[in-house]
Amino acid sequence: MSQKSTLQHLVQIPVIVAALGYLVDMYDLFLFSVVRVNSLKALGVSAEQLLPEGVFLLNTQLAGLLVGGVFWGILGDKKGRLSILFGSILMYSLANIANGFVQTVEQYAFLRFIAGIGLAGELGAGITLVSEVLPKEIRGYGTTVVATMGLVGAIMANFVADWFDWRVSYFVGGGMGLVLLVLRLNVFESGLFEKVKSQKVQKGNILMLFNNRRRFTKYILSILIGIPLWFVTGVLMTFSPEFGKAVGLTEPIVAGKCVMFAFSGQIVGDIVSGLVSQYLKSRKKVMGLFILLSFVFMLTYLLFPVKSVDSFYVICVLLGFCNGYWTIFITIAAELFGTNLRATVATSVPNVVRGTAIILTSAFVALKPSLGIINSAVVIGTVTVIIALASLYFLEETFTKDLNYEE
Repeated sequence: MSQKSTLQHLVQIPVIVAALGYLVDMYDLFLFSVVRVNSLKALGVSAEQLLPEGVFLLNTQLAGLLVGGVFWGILGDKKGRLSILFGSILMYSLANIANGFVQTVEQYAFLRFIAGIGLAGELGAGITLVSEVLPKEIRGYGTTVVATMGLVGAIMANFVADWFDWRVSYFVGGGMGLVLLVLRLNVFESGLFEKVKSQKVQKGNILMLFNNRRRFTKYILSILIGIPLWFVTGVLMTFSPEFGKAVGLTEPIVAGKCVMFAFSGQIVGDIVSGLVSQYLKSRKKVMGLFILLSFVFMLTYLLFPVKSVDSFYVICVLLGFCNGYWTIFITIAAELFGTNLRATVATSVPNVVRGTAIILTSAFVALKPSLGIINSAVVIGTVTVIIALASLYFLEETFTKDLNYEE
């Protein structure tokens, strides 16, 4: 490692800007969970249609993230990490401001899709850039800073939505994005990308992930280990009011509070998992532990006979803490592949995982009539955990991996 201290490395402009970018990303991504009911009611959606219309809009946003994850990742490997940082935040900001003017569910869905495409570039670009500008000994600290700031954005979404009308909340998100766009004028490109840019090697060719068995296997496994994260977020937290009723609570559960409490816990979990990973010098051991803990609290959330809303919110905090392996999950994706494919993978993997919420929520809605809301969630959650643990077992340990290589 260079003569710079760890703190000096972590306060570099690329790290700070990447962290702020993820703050904006998470603010918007979870704002919908907070304002879902109020915004749909304001658009004239009936009470019985709040759940199906909410699923439709969530899936539309996730579809945008999936499309954007592939687009921005390829662009980042072909044109540079900065192309994602500028293009994605501009698209997101304009779409989010427009979102504050919607008058119909159809307009809402279209702009959630466009905003999703824009948001898709933030995390992957940030993690890729941070991973490449920091020494390998402290990469985990850098990505922990990025993820932690992002989760602060999720908590901000709840407070802003509580203080202002839901339309104003979207304006705030778009405004933050435009401010961040100005801050990014001073960001410099990754040295590893500058090095590979002049080399005669395929860059950002997504087909390389599918025409080689070893790369394809790594790519699929790196996606599957993250699915439980979005079962918790996309199903358990987003539809927490419905789960509150199902476990017998008479006082209504507020989805915004569940999001805030869960991501308060996740901030702590991200910090703890990152620090423990640095101490143990292992990504896999910590991730395996957090997945198992997450499963324990999934079952607690769904099956524990809670007597009060306060107890329900405490379980949300604990679930959020166990979701704190998000940082390590993204870091592994960035570390698994060479410089010429790193942005493609690091940008697409988290967004494919986010996109799996489409499958998870659809399965949840499909199983609900026959199994009930609780049992359908138990079945889906159990399957996601088994898949994640099996996938983690077959992945390589990446903690000490040198990233100065190409595929």
